[in-house]
Amino acid sequence: MTFDALGELNWLAVIVAAVIYFALGALWYSNVLFAKPWQRSIGWDATQQPPQQNPLTYVVPGLAYVVMAVATGMIARATGTDTLGEGIVLGLIIAVGYALALSLVGAFFTPNSPQPMVLFAITGAYNLIGFLIMAVIISIWV
Repeated sequence: MTFDALGELNWLAVIVAAVIYFALGALWYSNVLFAKPWQRSIGWDATQQPPQQNPLTYVVPGLAYVVMAVATGMIARATGTDTLGEGIVLGLIIAVGYALALSLVGAFFTPNSPQPMVLFAITGAYNLIGFLIMAVIISIWV
């Protein structure tokens, strides 16, 4: 594998995959889905005023999703992943091998988390689904 794969990426697929993963997070951590159990799992006091958000709250994760999409695209290119089935396998390998493992470690090292397994389940499932979607989009959108 070389960095030549960067020039071979379908950049539109990379950007779309990153935006969809980001949008999934907005839905996942909203009141529509898992906001309340996630807040409980991190020890959030619902009676407190939430911290004021600034643009970096959204820009930094957005950039991180682009980096993840680029890396996923490079791995897809290097492995010749270009079908739906191969995209699913790639997404599972990345999600289980990295995202779920990191989510588990992060949940147990969140010092105030009264429910680390709930935190792991919510963040792990989000990343599993996000990487599956990302890998499939990048793999089939050749």
